[in-house]
Amino acid sequence: MLQTKIIDGKAFAENLRADIKTRVAKLKTEKNITPGLAVVLVGNDPASEVYVRNKGKQTIEAGMQSFEFHLPAETSESELLKKIDELNKNPQVHGILVQLPLPKHMGEEAVINAIAPAKDVDGFNIINVGKLATGGDGFVPCTPLGCLMLLKDTVGNLTGKHAVVIGRSNIVGKPMAALLLKESCTVTIAHSKTKNLPSLLKTADIVVAAIGKANFVKGEWLKQGAVIIDVGINRLENKKLVGDVDFASCQGITSAITPVPGGVGPMTIACLLENTYRAASLSPLLLGEG
Repeated sequence: MLQTKIIDGKAFAENLRADIKTRVAKLKTEKNITPGLAVVLVGNDPASEVYVRNKGKQTIEAGMQSFEFHLPAETSESELLKKIDELNKNPQVHGILVQLPLPKHMGEEAVINAIAPAKDVDGFNIINVGKLATGGDGFVPCTPLGCLMLLKDTVGNLTGKHAVVIGRSNIVGKPMAALLLKESCTVTIAHSKTKNLPSLLKTADIVVAAIGKANFVKGEWLKQGAVIIDVGINRLENKKLVGDVDFASCQGITSAITPVPGGVGPMTIACLLENTYRAASLSPLLLGEG
């Protein structure tokens, strides 16, 4: 029986954050630039509040400046756009993130596209989406970027591998597929309307599951030796967190798999810090334009 490796996203993320901290210190010393990340939260979503708090803590630990703006739920869209415009013009802010979901009276697309592409560390602005789709060099959404880092660390060269991405969201599925194409994988995107998913997965060297259905993908559907990246975070009735892949049934079939929790999750904030560092190192000050 195959020995399944558990991919330790928590340890990888800790190492990445330590490396970022070193690079941030160097940027401060050599260029007198302290990367700054501004996070805007509208309303009182409890999960978002925890996430924003964690982002702020890890931003400061990396030696960066953290700017947090907590706006009331009744804030108008025009007021939020005004705040984003202020942050776009603020030279101390290199990265801007507006926490999703937004209250229903706001247009998500308009808000995201108001963020300057050079400060869009979430990689959701249409300019950065377009750059990724055409093989350009923009900012990449943090979760897919983290998934790719874990894959490359586990597999090495991805050229020619057949990768099946389950899920077609703008946040994970589509950018993940674009990143894998860039790595010269053969990519199939599957989703809720895909027919015969188990037979499709039997051909996959790599599976990235991002559909939001607890324990949906079964081990017997998978090719022997496949590598599984499980993006799903689902809470069962007993409060236990599980992924989109039935972890237990994959043991002995897959060569490597990310656990939930402790796999992809920790990589998301680490990649946000990576993008913020990159935004600061590419800032007009450094390029001699400001």
